[in-house]
Amino acid sequence: MRIVKYTLAAATALLLTACAEKTSTTYYWGEYQPSLYSYYKHTAAPEKEIETLNAVIQQANAKNKPVAPGLHAQLGLLYVNTGHPDLAFRQFTAEKTAFPESSFYMDFLMRNKQGAAQ
Repeated sequence: MRIVKYTLAAATALLLTACAEKTSTTYYWGEYQPSLYSYYKHTAAPEKEIETLNAVIQQANAKNKPVAPGLHAQLGLLYVNTGHPDLAFRQFTAEKTAFPESSFYMDFLMRNKQGAAQ
């Protein structure tokens, strides 16, 4: 009977441990996702989104964590849309550096936004 109780207790502990929520992620997301959502729902101005994403980058640096994939690219697109292609290209380059698999897309964006830089 004791063995059954110990086995049941161990199984319960394993089950609870397996269901525990993981609180740490590889990337720092901050307000990136809610910001992106509000931007595409047209409830936030591009300048506000630029401010939010730059804050996320600063917070990530303070926590010594990399920013989430796509954040630099989104920030770059926002800079292009607000008439700052030089800042956009810096963000596209940062995205390529952090995520080499995005190189083709970042190169595509830079080629297509080249006219905005002139």
